[in-house]
Amino acid sequence: MSEGRSWDGNWKVRLYERVHERGYRSLTAFSEERPTASLVELAEELGQGDINAVQVFHGLVSEAERSHQLTRLTRSQFVRELYECLPNGWPTVMDDANRFKLAKALGSWSAFTPESHEERVRQARAALRATPPPPGWRPLGPNDELLLTLLPDEEV
Repeated sequence: MSEGRSWDGNWKVRLYERVHERGYRSLTAFSEERPTASLVELAEELGQGDINAVQVFHGLVSEAERSHQLTRLTRSQFVRELYECLPNGWPTVMDDANRFKLAKALGSWSAFTPESHEERVRQARAALRATPPPPGWRPLGPNDELLLTLLPDEEV
């Protein structure tokens, strides 16, 4: 995460200028073209050292709130975190190393969950632990069938 110059000046204007320079109407549209990219990767692509992951997430939350798409954003963030920690998908064997990677993915997902969705994410995490998906499961976007079952499109 680039922290250097990222908070200098009007970072929101800078963030959206970068999005528009790349031909996107919104930060959401930009991020949806890269559904498995981490927030850091999105920031690096936009930032050249002056945009950071927290700013990207803040922008995504703001857009999701305005469009009533917070549940979709929450699913998208799960995809990003799982892909970063377990790029080959859900582990076949849940040994200590894979348990750690999964815990990191789920913990990061929780950290990047809007407050309104924290309880729903807690329930989804519990469901994933109680009934794990098939080995190799790797959702590639927010419309994954299992993710839609865990977090259906209903705004809270």
